[in-house]
Amino acid sequence: MAVNMGKLDRGLRLVVAAALFILAAGTSVGDGTFVEWAFYGLGAIALLTALVGICPLYSVLGIRTCRAA
Repeated sequence: MAVNMGKLDRGLRLVVAAALFILAAGTSVGDGTFVEWAFYGLGAIALLTALVGICPLYSVLGIRTCRAA
């Protein structure tokens, strides 16, 4: 699979991932709630796609935010 995310897109995903992890850790809803785990899950997905530079949804939709090689 080829990289389909540009630097700006990856940077924004890292910021979003950090925000989601902070929200999950600071949530006062309770321990182990669905909302907390949802924030952790979405944060992990954002972090993983930012680190590898490949977004499966972008591949399906034909979106590319990086410059062509």
